[in-house]
Amino acid sequence: MATSGANRPEQSATLIESQKGYDTRVIFFYFIFAAGIAVLVGGLVNQQIIRADEHTISGDRQSQRRLVMPGQRGEIYDRNGAVLATNQSRFSAVLYVDELRKELAKEMSDITRNYKQAGTDQPTYDQRARISRITVVQRYLDQLNALLSRPEPIRLDPKALAAHFGSDLLIPFTLVDELTLDEYARLIERLPVSAPLQVDATTRRYYPYGSSAAHAIGSIQIDPKVEIEDFHDDLKTFTFPGIVGRDGLEKQFNAALEGQAGGRIILVDPHGYTLKKDLPERKPVQGKSLTISLDLDLQLAAEEVFRDELVEFKGAAVAMDVNTGEVLAMVSYPDYDLNDVSPRYSPAVFQKILEQQALVNRAVNGFYPPGSAFKLVVSIAGLRSGIITPSSTYTTDGTYRLGHAEFHDHHGCITGVIDFRTAIEASVNTFFINFGLQIGVDRIHDEAARLGLTATTGIELPEQKAMYVGNDAWKKNRMHEAWREGDTANLSFGQGFIQVTPLQMAAFMASLARGETITRPYLLHDPNRPTQHSEPIGLTSSQSSALIEGMERVITKGTASGIFGLPKYKMPGLTIAAKTGTAQKDATINGVSGKVELAWFVGYAPVQNPQIAIAVIVEGDTPDESFAGGRFAGPVAAAVLKKWWEKKNPPAGK
Repeated sequence: MATSGANRPEQSATLIESQKGYDTRVIFFYFIFAAGIAVLVGGLVNQQIIRADEHTISGDRQSQRRLVMPGQRGEIYDRNGAVLATNQSRFSAVLYVDELRKELAKEMSDITRNYKQAGTDQPTYDQRARISRITVVQRYLDQLNALLSRPEPIRLDPKALAAHFGSDLLIPFTLVDELTLDEYARLIERLPVSAPLQVDATTRRYYPYGSSAAHAIGSIQIDPKVEIEDFHDDLKTFTFPGIVGRDGLEKQFNAALEGQAGGRIILVDPHGYTLKKDLPERKPVQGKSLTISLDLDLQLAAEEVFRDELVEFKGAAVAMDVNTGEVLAMVSYPDYDLNDVSPRYSPAVFQKILEQQALVNRAVNGFYPPGSAFKLVVSIAGLRSGIITPSSTYTTDGTYRLGHAEFHDHHGCITGVIDFRTAIEASVNTFFINFGLQIGVDRIHDEAARLGLTATTGIELPEQKAMYVGNDAWKKNRMHEAWREGDTANLSFGQGFIQVTPLQMAAFMASLARGETITRPYLLHDPNRPTQHSEPIGLTSSQSSALIEGMERVITKGTASGIFGLPKYKMPGLTIAAKTGTAQKDATINGVSGKVELAWFVGYAPVQNPQIAIAVIVEGDTPDESFAGGRFAGPVAAAVLKKWWEKKNPPAGK
């Protein structure tokens, strides 16, 4: 009993110790629990208070969408204010699909119920959604077809509809791209204002003169990537398609013409449908308009000759202000109606353009041997070197023999003693071969380079660098052959290893008219543009007079007199200095290969006070067919010069 009693105090102490709340093993877990509570509370404070603004922004991003709308494109005018490119109202029938929520939900419910009642396996949710969309949209399309009463009903494109719901839900779905005025009036009268089916008024690019100056003005195409800066860039974006320049001035000055895009912020529900609420908006800004240097009257005068008299041929014409270099007319033929290719080419139109080889701008990027028009360059090289003088003569029988080769004057050319002025007037090949061989290829090449015929002109259009005037170094580099005397003989009348553009030749004529070497052409009009100046051409007064006299005689009694002597091209009081030419190039047309002739006319007027320069080329369409420059290129030049002269000297009372 004593032993047992002695143990009781120890047992009580152990029991009491076991009930203490501060057992070190338990306290450790208290600390872990407290730390967890602190982390949780801290996280809640961080999320609910410290990061509240961030969550608000994130929520906005989830529920807001950005709509980007392109600015209206600027217009293009000719130098006198005629509208060459503008924006025309266009009406479409569209369906605002984001307003179809209730109808789509009901259709979805009906489809699900019908499958259950039929006891058949239900399609997937996505399949049922697609069926409901097609069904609902088709009902509106049936309504539209009934209102329009077209011979061929408009059909729904399921793929386009699916793509629209997938990526462009906030943008109206186009059912009819272009309505007639009668259809527009009918729909406006009969469609309820609040209906999802509406008439949408937009603009399209419109070219009032169709194909006129098509290559210079250029066309446009759809731009799916319209951009707007500093306007809620972090939101999911829906973009209304815009337009962008495809070629010509529409492309070169696209940044100025396209203006600034606008934008709207729209609040959407979790399914992406619009919730009506006023949110930030930025209005689109119309692009700047361009006034270009072309004179529509001169442009149409040149084009009329191509379409009426030279319809089967290809060619180009460039008219230029002698003093400023501004281009007054730029024709490349065949051309095409800009309205037919903007914003899209139809397959039929594109095929026709390809067959006609109408895409290339022959005025700027058509490369041709200049033929006898190049004799003016040879004349300048000869006069400056002293090898040709105003009193130089050459006796010819119409053939120049160089080794085993023979070079001939054109059919019907005069023979006997030929002086310098007559050689230009009658375009005597043998005269220029004789003196060209004495001048030498290097002087001829260097003179052509000095006059800008080996480099691009700098005009505000894409310009290929494929022009050249050959010499020994050029031929060795290009063909790994030495230059020969026969090459110089060919070059002396603008044939052989040489090719230039009509634009270059027009610029050369403007320079020659001013007595200088370089003219830079411009397509933008500046009413305050100063007269250009470059290095003097380097001819004495007597040399210049002899050259110009020969060029005047081309019109009065030489190779162009047959055209300019016609009553319809009479221009009383206007003096013209000119040079015609005929060149050749290898070609295969309709399976027939041979030499196709090229007809040239270059010149300027008036002689005493030069103001307008011109270059025209017309390509023959039949191998080995004679194609004289005065007869084929002359009418285009005459029509332009006459129109220019009439505008300068209108009849009394006008």
